Amino acid sequence: MKVLHLPVGRQMIEMCSSLQAMGVEAKSCHFRDRVMFRKPDICLHLEQLSGAERRKRREMFLAEAIKQYDVFHFHFGETFLRDRSDLELLKKHGKKLVVQHRGSDVRMLSIAQSFNNPYVRVKGGRRRQEAQIVKKIKELSAYIDHAIVADHELLPYIENHYKQVHILRQFITLDRFKPSYPSIQSTRPLIVHAPTNLHLKGTEFVLEAIRKLRSNGQEFDFKLIEGMTQEEAIRFFRKADIIIDQLLQGSFGVISLEAMALGKPVVCYIRDQLLNKYPSGLPIVNANTNSCYEVLRQLIQKPYRRNVLGKAGRQYIEQYYDSHKLGKQLKAIYKQL
Repeated sequence: MKVLHLPVGRQMIEMCSSLQAMGVEAKSCHFRDRVMFRKPDICLHLEQLSGAERRKRREMFLAEAIKQYDVFHFHFGETFLRDRSDLELLKKHGKKLVVQHRGSDVRMLSIAQSFNNPYVRVKGGRRRQEAQIVKKIKELSAYIDHAIVADHELLPYIENHYKQVHILRQFITLDRFKPSYPSIQSTRPLIVHAPTNLHLKGTEFVLEAIRKLRSNGQEFDFKLIEGMTQEEAIRFFRKADIIIDQLLQGSFGVISLEAMALGKPVVCYIRDQLLNKYPSGLPIVNANTNSCYEVLRQLIQKPYRRNVLGKAGRQYIEQYYDSHKLGKQLKAIYKQL
């Protein structure tokens, strides 16, 4: 079995690494160069080409890949060609196809707001208009029977479109995250917030809670991480005593998982309907825009609890998000295609 993952994503690099460790010939491919701690196996460097040259390079790579690979694993709903006309060709060649939706590529406000989440926001822009999202999903599902999402939060957006939807948790390569638990001696904790998108993560509410905590005399340090590489951000995570993920979406992402893998307590909003959908014992401290201040105040004042939460988080990741364990599940999905 030869597998190709494309066209972008940190997670697909982790997935391929796990598959390779099991003896599966898996390659990750980025279409454009990105500043990342781990590099993909292949990069097309489309950013260096003109529009016409990019199309030609995509088509050439498609022709090469058809000869080399058996399974094609697409991420973020993107394929070789922008119009997804490659899917018909891949099907004609008997290739096995699976698409993995990651979040903003399928998240629609009308559905998100139907879950009694008054805080939720979604990405804007023409490509994120609901009609465009539905159109893309229909084009994909016309040729792809199997889809993957990381949790039940994304399931409602696609479950009525594909013949089978698999839930496969995010991959965390444990040996890349040596835990550094918060000290029980620390009376001035470092709070870190690293939003990938300030608007979607509710950063203004985090900053308001920080301002209020300072004005009320709480002793702590705060670092807002923006414009850093993953490697630079991880260095700050290692020093942190508390890491804030997001306050609006109602589910957690890779930042929460990496923070827990490092042994850090995580503050994040998880909506009520999803709490029992994750593996039991989730140690994330739940907070929304209204409760963020009080949640942080209590964590600042309780160093022992921070230490306990950090250790519980690491154990949770080891048990449920270990990339080596999840790689076996992914391989089993490929056998169903």
